[in-house]
Amino acid sequence: MTAPTELAPPTADGPVTVAITRRVAARDTTQMIAWVRAGTAMAELFPGFLGAGWVRPGDASDEWHMLYRFADQESLHAWETSTERQWWLRSGEGLVEHTRAERRTGIEGWFDPPASTSVEAPAGPKPPPRWKQALLIWMAFFPVNLLATLTLGALVVHWPVVLRVLCMTVVLTPIMTYLVLPTLTRRLDGWLHR
Repeated sequence: MTAPTELAPPTADGPVTVAITRRVAARDTTQMIAWVRAGTAMAELFPGFLGAGWVRPGDASDEWHMLYRFADQESLHAWETSTERQWWLRSGEGLVEHTRAERRTGIEGWFDPPASTSVEAPAGPKPPPRWKQALLIWMAFFPVNLLATLTLGALVVHWPVVLRVLCMTVVLTPIMTYLVLPTLTRRLDGWLHR
């Protein structure tokens, strides 16, 4: 999970609405509902909490649009910096990807165009550990290189070494980049990001 960084507070006084877009794999819908309800239940215990909710564009969508609202910046800050919220966010690691957060002040936070707003889009998901990346590349490269050496290599065996290597890399680089590595990365995504 990538946690959103602290947003700069809007300048207007009064209620503050935070809208967050999160992504969750379709297979994790049940866990996501439980996670959202747990966070809402904790937020309800904080002074100034005015409500929360979530919607999805459709059953097949991996996006969840969530809103929560506090009476003022001070009560929102108390929730966002609380140990309870930090624990709750950590409990969503591996389940939730935060893609966007936006704050709005006043009633327009729910319905009308905002009087003031700040938007933050965190960096993409955390990359897998280097050792997993290296192992994945080797798992892709070894069989492809072996096959190319046994087939194409036999055709160019009498060429000078520099030309043989040039020929092999010119042929193998697009195959690895556009076919083998993307396929293997998709199939091993769970292991890579575990």
